[in-house]
Formats: sequence, structure tokens, C-alpha cells
Amino acid sequence: MSTRIPLLDTEVAIEAASEVGVPKMLAKLSIFRSVLHQKKYSKALSDLLMCLLSGENLPHRLRELIIMRIGWTTGSVYEWAEHWRIAQFIFEVPQDDLLAVRDWEGYPEFDERDRAVLKAVDDTVRLGTISQQVWGELATLFDEVTLVELVGAIGTWSMVSFILRTLEVPLDDGDSPWPPDGVGPQ
Repeated sequence: MSTRIPLLDTEVAIEAASEVGVPKMLAKLSIFRSVLHQKKYSKALSDLLMCLLSGENLPHRLRELIIMRIGWTTGSVYEWAEHWRIAQFIFEVPQDDLLAVRDWEGYPEFDERDRAVLKAVDDTVRLGTISQQVWGELATLFDEVTLVELVGAIGTWSMVSFILRTLEVPLDDGDSPWPPDGVGPQ
């Protein structure tokens, strides 16, 4: 896969990241090796991602299902591959749940909250907003603080998917496309 913006050398990216306060671990990732060309933006993106990854209200599992569904529905192989690993090994989301976001409506293990959140992702990808019907479902399941975080997660990782696909950011070393089976969206 080619990239529209050349990746910064890892050491150059780490140096640029340290100048603006982007964590070193992020600077090593291909996405940040791309966006660190614009240091102020990369700092803002880093802060937003780290805020949402802390999961103060929205459970980690739900956030990861959101990210995986966005990656799947938008065809963002980088987002899928990166969060395949993060969801399982950091946040202990079962592999079956992650695979199920491909065709979530037929997965009996998803509960009411899972389904409402995945409907919200699908609405957002399809309509650019969450429909009144789905919002009504979400509002009965989550408080206002969690709803804001949920909308922020959907919006943020939709934006990240756009960045990744538009800049044609390559997978990080060692990642394979569409884990675990190499099957991507049609």
C-alpha cells in the first residue's frame, strides 16, 4: 500500500512528538508517523484519543466495538488491525465479539446496549448522525455524560478512519490486514 504523505522515520517522529507532548508509544505508530508532519494537530489528536481511551464513562468493550464496527463499515484496514490487537490484549474483549461486529444483527451474544451502540455507529456512517429512534434507545440505556462520550467516540474514530484511508496510512510493522482471517468488507 502506498501512502500519500511519507511516514516520518521513527526516530524523527519520536523527536517531533517529544517537542509537543505526544506519547512516545504513539509516535512509533504509522498514523502518527504520518500526522506528526503537523505537530499541533498531532498533539490535539493524541490528547483526544487518549481522553477517550481512558474510558471514564463509556465501557472499554463498547468503545472497542464502536471502533471495530467503524473500521469494518468504512473499510479502514489500519483501524481494524490496530484495534484488533488493542481490544483483545489491553481491554480483554473476546475475539468472537470483535468478529461479530461484521454482521452484528445476527450475533445472539450482543445485549441491548451493544445493539443500540452498533445501530448508532451504522446510523452515523450511513446518515452522518444518529437517528431519533436510535437516540431514543440510547437515552434509555446511558446517562448524559456517557452519551456525550459515546458520540465523541463514534465521531472521533470516524474521523480517524477518514484520515487513515485518505492518507493511505500503511499498517504498522508486524500487522496483517483484516485479522484474524484476512477477510475484509466487500
